Amino acid sequence: METEKVVPEAEELPKTIVRRVVKDKLHDCSPDTDISVHKDALLAFCESARIFIHYLSATANDICKESKRQTINAEDVLKAIEAIDFNEFVDPLRDSLDEFRQKNAGKRAGTSKSKEEKKKLKVEGEASKKSCGKTEKDKKNEE
Repeated sequence: METEKVVPEAEELPKTIVRRVVKDKLHDCSPDTDISVHKDALLAFCESARIFIHYLSATANDICKESKRQTINAEDVLKAIEAIDFNEFVDPLRDSLDEFRQKNAGKRAGTSKSKEEKKKLKVEGEASKKSCGKTEKDKKNEE
């Protein structure tokens, strides 16, 4: 009798996202055909991706520990991809990561400007509140 391995729900990948990724890739490979993915095949893709993520994260963690750090960064992941012999993916992933960083750099710059403006308005608001609470006598004494 075969025992079924139960994966904690927190470790499961969303099946809808995995299905979409698989179908998009299959469509790219053969755009003329509409290929369907059987339920068992979808589960196999999900489980394979989960195992790959575990293996990649463990390898990246080892690289991180070798560098005497506790936080895995993107460079650790790229080195781990090389270490597990997926070298052909490093350059496209690096390009994708650079593109992502450039897009987010603009967003972060806009966010920090917005925060600075809010802080300035808050300081100005507090200053005006302080001056509003003063009597004419207090204002003359300050001069």
